[in-house]
Amino acid sequence: MWGDATSCVRALSTMVCAQPVSRVMFPMSDDDVSIGEETAFSWKAYSVSAHDKEPLLQFLRESLEQRGCTVVNVTPSSRAPFHIVFDLPGGERMSVLAYAFLANTKVTKNRPADEHRFQIKYGSHLSGVLDVAVDPLGVTTTIFLGIDIERKIFIAADPLMNNPSPMSRSVEFKAENVDRILEYGWCAWERDRREAKTTTRRKFELLPDIRTEILIGGKQGRLLDLILLERIARGLDPGERHLVAEKLPVLPDPRSASSAISHILLDELQIAPEALLDLISSASRLKMAVRGWVAETHLESYLKTVQGVTDCARLQGDGKPDISLRWKGGPPMLIECKNVLRTTYAGGIPKLDFQRTRASKADPCSRYYMPGDFQVLAACLHPIKEEWVFEFALTANLPPHSSCAGRISNNIAVNAPAFSADIQDVLDRLI
Repeated sequence: MWGDATSCVRALSTMVCAQPVSRVMFPMSDDDVSIGEETAFSWKAYSVSAHDKEPLLQFLRESLEQRGCTVVNVTPSSRAPFHIVFDLPGGERMSVLAYAFLANTKVTKNRPADEHRFQIKYGSHLSGVLDVAVDPLGVTTTIFLGIDIERKIFIAADPLMNNPSPMSRSVEFKAENVDRILEYGWCAWERDRREAKTTTRRKFELLPDIRTEILIGGKQGRLLDLILLERIARGLDPGERHLVAEKLPVLPDPRSASSAISHILLDELQIAPEALLDLISSASRLKMAVRGWVAETHLESYLKTVQGVTDCARLQGDGKPDISLRWKGGPPMLIECKNVLRTTYAGGIPKLDFQRTRASKADPCSRYYMPGDFQVLAACLHPIKEEWVFEFALTANLPPHSSCAGRISNNIAVNAPAFSADIQDVLDRLI
């Protein structure tokens, strides 16, 4: 029914992300029997210097043309972000919304000498906030990147993690990252994020996502692969995003690049396309590989095989733990599943960035979990081991946050004595 993995993942994108479109009513003439106009996707456009932005737009066009793509339509360089419609060599039409900024190594006072960066800004108004548009239907793919014109490379960040973005904020990276891009053509690495210190911009109801993010760098000819990666792997946890990006060191044939990336994603998730479709159709919220949904599925399957576990079920709804179960006939116990990062602490100890994606403006500490939110934390080691294995810990045994009383630290080392692969031993401690 579904054909190859590419069509399967494309179907998934539509199934998972579809949302009601907005309706805009217009006055009608006597011979107009329509009832209005439907708008599926829109974004805020900014007036920018065509002279300054033209090199960035030219870089994007040339990147696609280098891979045999045909650019069909593009917005003028005086308006940002850039919307580009293009055909793949095989004839498939795609569109990309590019939030592109100039990357450079300009020496800045009180900053490291080996630091490169790109600054998020459109025009001269630096006190505003940039709302990054992402198509809920997945038809248009958003990319968020800095472009180094001189070195002919790009550095891309996760669009979802950077929405919203304060104007004038910089995304920094190191000279060693640039050297790796130039040597290998494609690489990915972690970047720690910090809360914005400004108090002059629009106040958000929720503070931005400050989890560790994954930057992806590539030579000019790899832009198409970035677009396809963002199209298929949108919303992956940082550890899984890092893993999938590292599976693309070789330049795919542009005629089969989308299919190749789809296969890589499905192979890494170790789940059949048909099973993934069943999983999505039974879910009530946006969780494909997004935020560890597949990890939770593997965890649930494993827990159901553990002797003594009964009434094991996955919970649905934002803000809830992931799994509920009973141990040896006792009361319900709650388990939260989190993916570790791809990189580790010294000695190969897995690293967990343990915090929510957002926090209440009134209570910044709400970003961090409390021991009473659930009893057990399951750390998924798939981003490191590329196998669906887990380590378990009681939340009561996790280290406290250094500045938020009653909260759990967001920097967790997944090792003994707090963590154990023996879930039976961990659950016995709760009895």
